[in-house]
Amino acid sequence: MATRMLLISDTHIPGRARVLPEAVLQAADEADLIVHAGDWVSEGVLDELRRHGDVLGVWGNNDGADLRARLPEVARREIEGVRFAVIHETGDAKTRERRMPAAFPDTDVLVFGHSHIPWDTSAEGLRLLNPGSPTDRRRQPHHTYMTLVVDDGALADVQLVTV
Repeated sequence: MATRMLLISDTHIPGRARVLPEAVLQAADEADLIVHAGDWVSEGVLDELRRHGDVLGVWGNNDGADLRARLPEVARREIEGVRFAVIHETGDAKTRERRMPAAFPDTDVLVFGHSHIPWDTSAEGLRLLNPGSPTDRRRQPHHTYMTLVVDDGALADVQLVTV
């Protein structure tokens, strides 16, 4: 059975937005799993997303002790035979594709955040996905998130969605 996923990161609520955009909440309702790659800032965002579905998340560098007590630095889950890991920060983008396969050897997909820059590449069999931010686009042209489907051991329909 296919698993529909919503990937978000760097919501920075209430600093960058007061609430999650309606499009994100609708996507959360449609997803079987919501993945958040850190920098929630408000614990209320975690609680709100959990009202919309199953959440797999990590804390980021802007998250306080409250979120760090509830979330791991790295989260892992196997979904439909695909091994996922989630982390907030991966370091320098120039060497990311060289370093991450070694850092996450038993992983098929690494979801990360921090830069607010959408990213979708593969390196040595590891798919690297950064959904950008639905609330803080920084120097990007749009606020973004990602959706994807995992079915029978493979990713399908990976989409970068503009808010």
